[in-house]
Amino acid sequence: MPVIKYPRVRDPLFYEWDRKAQKCGLRHTIYAVNGDQYTGEWLDNLKHGKGTQIWKNTGAIYSGDWKFGKRDGYGSYSIPDPVTKEYKRVYTGWWENDRRGGRGVFFYPNGECYEGEWSNGLRSGWGKMQYKDGSVYEGQWLVDQPSGQGVLRLANGNRYEGGWKDGKKHGPGKYFYLDKGQKLEGIWVADIPKCGVLVDFGRDNAPAPTQHPLPEIELHDPAGVLAEAQAMFDDSHN
Repeated sequence: MPVIKYPRVRDPLFYEWDRKAQKCGLRHTIYAVNGDQYTGEWLDNLKHGKGTQIWKNTGAIYSGDWKFGKRDGYGSYSIPDPVTKEYKRVYTGWWENDRRGGRGVFFYPNGECYEGEWSNGLRSGWGKMQYKDGSVYEGQWLVDQPSGQGVLRLANGNRYEGGWKDGKKHGPGKYFYLDKGQKLEGIWVADIPKCGVLVDFGRDNAPAPTQHPLPEIELHDPAGVLAEAQAMFDDSHN
C-alpha cells in the first residue's frame, strides 16, 4: 500500500514575524514612534525589570525598576538644565504604579528639598522639608500638606511644635520665640493662636530679649485652663 505524505501544516508567516517582534528579556535600545527610547529588560512586550527611559520632548531620563510597563520599585528621575544642558536630579527613591510612592528625595527647581514618604505622587506620611528661606519643617504630611504633628524651625531659631492641618498650625502647640526669650503655649486655628499662656523662656540667653520681663500672673490651675481650651477646641471640630 503506498504511503501518502501530507504536507506539514505551517503557521502563516506573520505569526513568525509577530513572535520575533515580541520583546522579552534584555534588549537593545527600542525607539518609540514619538522618539522616546528605552534600554533594558522586558516581559511580555512590556518594560519589566531594570531599564532606562529617555523622553524626546523633555529630555527627561528615568533609570531604575519597571513593572509591567510602569515605573515601580527604586529609581531616579532627572531633567536637563535649559541653559547648561547638564542633567539635574529631580527625584530619587521608590515608585508605585508610575508615581512616587514610598520613601524618596525630591529636589524642587527653587532649591527646596523634601525627604520623606510619598503616596500617589504626593507627600504623605513622615517627612522633612527644607524651604528656600532657611526654615525646616519635619513631621507628618497628608495630601502634600503638613497635617498631624510636626515641628517648624525658622531661620532665626524660633520654632513651633504642635498640630497642623492643611499646611497651617492647628490644634494644641507651643511656639518658642528664642530670639526674644519667650514661649507661647496654646491652641491654634488655621495658623492663628486663639488662646494660650505666654511666659519668659530662656530670656537671659536670648539675642534680642524684651526690655522688661513678663509680669507673673498667678493662675490657680494653668494646666486646667489649657485643658479647658483643648476641650472647647475638640468640641468645635467634632
